[in-house]
Formats: sequence, structure tokens, C-alpha cells
Amino acid sequence: MLNFSASIEDRFSKAEDLPSIDEISALIGTVYDCALDPSLWETMLAGVKEMLRAHNASLTMIDLVGGRASLIKTIGIDSYWLERFQLYGEEMASWERLPALRDMPLDEPQVFSRHLPAEIQSQSAMLKEWGEPQGIVDSIGLTLINSPTRQAHLGLNRHRNAGLYTDREVAIGRILVPHIRRAVTISDMLDMKTLEQQALGATLDSVTAGVVIVAGEGRIMHVNETARRMLDARSPILSSGGCLTATDSRVVEELRKAIAMAQEDETQLPEAGLGVPLGKADQGAAIAHILPLARGQRRTRLVPQATAAVFIALDATPLPTELGAIARMFGLTPAETRQLDQLMAGATLRKAAAALEVSEATARTHREHIFAKMGVSRQSDLVALVRRLIPPVRRPNGR
Repeated sequence: MLNFSASIEDRFSKAEDLPSIDEISALIGTVYDCALDPSLWETMLAGVKEMLRAHNASLTMIDLVGGRASLIKTIGIDSYWLERFQLYGEEMASWERLPALRDMPLDEPQVFSRHLPAEIQSQSAMLKEWGEPQGIVDSIGLTLINSPTRQAHLGLNRHRNAGLYTDREVAIGRILVPHIRRAVTISDMLDMKTLEQQALGATLDSVTAGVVIVAGEGRIMHVNETARRMLDARSPILSSGGCLTATDSRVVEELRKAIAMAQEDETQLPEAGLGVPLGKADQGAAIAHILPLARGQRRTRLVPQATAAVFIALDATPLPTELGAIARMFGLTPAETRQLDQLMAGATLRKAAAALEVSEATARTHREHIFAKMGVSRQSDLVALVRRLIPPVRRPNGR
């Protein structure tokens, strides 16, 4: 029996007509199955659409470096309207620069009826020409990844017959978004390919991150080539009595709890970011990302008795994703994290200050604090460090 009734009650507040714990747990299980079998993304979308009483739904991930969409899944959108949707990309991109949306926490659902200024709603070509003819009156957007190299979003549109989104849907979105983000990130690490038992070793050896599959108590069952080198070097992970642990004693307990939670109740995996920071730059900075394997037909077939797959990104592993785990690792404040995002996008100090609506002096102070905390002295070194730490991708050409 799952034991997160209290946390659901707290997050739903006064929302009514809530889905049951079993319904939410089943949907989260489907989300994690998608990480290993991308053919299930549409099933997941259908489940989220039904739970949020949406008219249609879309999941997209864009590779900004390669200029391609690595993932596009939709449900309930007619091909005519799907094609026309691309005409409004520039307008929707401009909304993201609005302070009301730009400054929202990453895990907070963006509800157009609440967060898009009335003036913009009334003048929007997208809402008038695309939304109104379909009877769409509201939208919820969930930001899954927002980095200089990757952007991933989940969008759900509401029909007039269902009315505007309420606190109920916002609360559900808050619960689901960290799990969907984790699954999308890990699926991207595997290049959106299905992970089969018979090809497990070859597939995992094609991932640049270290991958350790563990059973109960963190007992090591399988490692890929990269993880084997990490264990041999005893950094940033090591084997203690055959169980996975961190070299940095300060995070041993956090990693242990994350692995245990993946076995006991995957719905309660930490939501404040994707990963567990394993150590700072002077120790070979690394972040661990946990994929639960103890439940779900798709996942339990992969490695019998396995409870989790731990993906470990070292400073030699270039990966794209949001900056939450980086901020936790180096103790960055929210303001410093927002500035780090600007610096990662290549913004000058002046441009970063303008985008964040602060003075250049304030932006300079934030930059100095970021440099000091992260142990660098130049913006180029900062960008290089962050790009080495953010989640893992496969080696080019499958190597």
C-alpha cells in the first residue's frame, strides 16, 4: 500500500474530485515504463489527458543543437490543426519571456487563463485562429527540460465544455512533472530506443554515462563499461560489500535513500530536481539519476529482481537538462540559478541583467557568487563545467 496520502492532500489543497492514489500510482508507473519503451509515450499521454480532462495533449523535445525534434507525440489533435500549430511558434516563444511565466518555478504548471496577461490573450493570433475554432479555452504547459541544447514540454488543451483548468489539475500537474521529466531525460539518454533484455549489455555500453543496475539494498547486479571504470577508480562511486555507494561521504545517505525509494515507492522519488549530486568539481563532479525498475511489467522484465538503474554523469559526460540538481550541488540561490541559465545561453552580463530585469551591478554580484561557488573564474569555464554535468547521452554513432 502506498503511503503518500498526506503529501497528496497537502499539494491538492482544497481541490475536489481527486483521482485515487491507485490511479496516480498507475499513471506514474506508465511514465517510467516509457523510459525503456518509447512506444508507450502515447499511452502515457492518453492517461494524463484523461486525468486532467483535457481535449488533447502533446509531448515534444527539441534538440537545439541539431535543429531537430527528437520526440513528438500527440493525442487528440487533428492533422490539419497539428500542421497549422507550427505557424504560431514565434508567438508562443515570446510568451516564455514574460515575467509571469519566465520567473515561475520549473515544476509549476503554466496555466494560460491564470498566467497569460489578459491583454495578450485578447490579441493572440494563436488563440483566435487555432484555439477558438477548436473550442479550446485554456491550456496547461509543463516544462520538462529547458537548457541551451534541449527543450522539452508537455501541453494539454482544455475544451470549452470542460471549462477552465482548476486547482485540481494544477495539483495533479505538480505531482506528475518530476516523474515525466525523469523519464524523458533517461529516454533521451538511450536515444529514444527500446531497451530489451537480450540486448541490455550492448545498449548500456553505448551510453556515455555510467549505468549501474541494482537490487535491494543497492546490491550491484550489472554495470556498463563507464560505470566499471568509475568503480575501479573508486570515484565518484564505489562498491561497499557489493552494494553501490558514493565516494563522497556527505551524499552517501541521500543516494541510499533515493535507491530505496525507487524500490519502496517510486511515486515518492525526490521531486526537487532530476538527480542526486555525488560530489563537487574538485572531487570529479557528478550527478546520479535514478530510474525505478521494481514495478511495471515493462521494467520488471528487464532484469529480474532489479530495483533501479542508476545513471551517473561525470564531468567528462556532456549532457542537456534543467539546472535544478546543479543548483543543489553548488548551493546556488534561485536568483543565481536564473542567472546561470542566462550565462549558459551565452548572454553577456548586460543582456543577462536586462533579461532578468536587474541592474548590471546586481548581475555582476550574482556572477561572482556563481564563479566562487562553482570554482571557476571565466564564463567559458562555467559553461564547460555545467555542460559536463548535465544528464547523459549516448556516444556519437552508438559509441
